[in-house]
Amino acid sequence: MTQTLVLYDIVSNLPGISWSPNPAKPRFVLSYKGLPFVTVWVEYADISIAMQAIGAKPDKRLDGTDVYPIPVLSDPNTGALITDSLEIASYLEKTYPEKPIFPNNSESAIREFNSAHLDQIITPSIKSIWVRSTEIMSLASVKFFTKARSIDIALPWDESYDEDWALLEKGYKNTVYDWYQKTDGKWFMGDTFSYADIVVACYLLWFKRVLKEDEWARISSWNGGKWAQLLADVEKKCKLA
Repeated sequence: MTQTLVLYDIVSNLPGISWSPNPAKPRFVLSYKGLPFVTVWVEYADISIAMQAIGAKPDKRLDGTDVYPIPVLSDPNTGALITDSLEIASYLEKTYPEKPIFPNNSESAIREFNSAHLDQIITPSIKSIWVRSTEIMSLASVKFFTKARSIDIALPWDESYDEDWALLEKGYKNTVYDWYQKTDGKWFMGDTFSYADIVVACYLLWFKRVLKEDEWARISSWNGGKWAQLLADVEKKCKLA
């Protein structure tokens, strides 16, 4: 019998708490595969202390300093402690291969997709989403988040709202839509569900959770409602609806 896995996620002031896209990815994978897990909620300001306490490995920031990322997954069945959402997905696929998320030997291609989606769609317009994210955190976490993230992208973040939205709209209405149209199916791989769909859905979940109602309605209108429907479909597929 599989022992309960532990997922470390970032707390918020929102009802339902969950909001951050990277911890959402393993949450969707765990639920899709039907694996038992519990969530340990961590304040953004406390991530470094909490992750050091469990022995998680840090990443390196652009300036060379250590940063402790979330999500982290602890698996008592194997003793593994894994950081990074993509590496967690890869670990879960290898360790619990039932209901594959990298079907037909697609992990390499989906890793490329994951990087392209982040670099081409999310990062260019991320400043305005970060601003909204600070609005659902505690004051202590806002200060920590702003200080940490401004090392990568300098402040201020709220002076490019229209430009960010133009890039985000173009990214989804043209680039991501074309990626999906190439396979002529419901999912990124046509009729086959995969981790690529989870990646797209978890960023959409982030938008839905932190953006203002009219902003999410704007995204929901793109491509005939495709993105709101995709999020709903992935949530249903992963039994999170």
